[in-house]
Amino acid sequence: MENNELITEYLNAIYQNIRTAIQSIEDILPKVKDDKLKKELANEEDKYLALEKECELFAKAEKIEGIKDNNWFEKARLWSSINMSTMTDKTTRHIAELMLIGSFMGYLTCIKDQKDHENLSKELDEILNNLKSFERQNIENLIPFLV
Repeated sequence: MENNELITEYLNAIYQNIRTAIQSIEDILPKVKDDKLKKELANEEDKYLALEKECELFAKAEKIEGIKDNNWFEKARLWSSINMSTMTDKTTRHIAELMLIGSFMGYLTCIKDQKDHENLSKELDEILNNLKSFERQNIENLIPFLV
């Protein structure tokens, strides 16, 4: 695969990880009753949106057109999963658990993407490292909502 194609693939992997987080927060936020958890998730969403913007700026600078969001099937699957899971349990604890699982999955995806795209782009590595650090921080911030 050509280097430009590999960079586009790497960018899309990071972008889709971020978009999954944003969509999850947007889908679950209306179900949250606890003000502290609402604030935490809103803060997380703001930071994900900033990372999303970094990806878009990178794409523009590198003349990469059409960063790919998750496909409609993935979006529908995520929406359905959140709605089914919160249909009978909308407690703060359960919602925090769902978000923790998502953050941990996002963190794991960062590790795999980093390994799969080693030495490809220092700029994308930096965005990915910021995302990875942010996911770890989210895990720490959400754990107190379990108790």
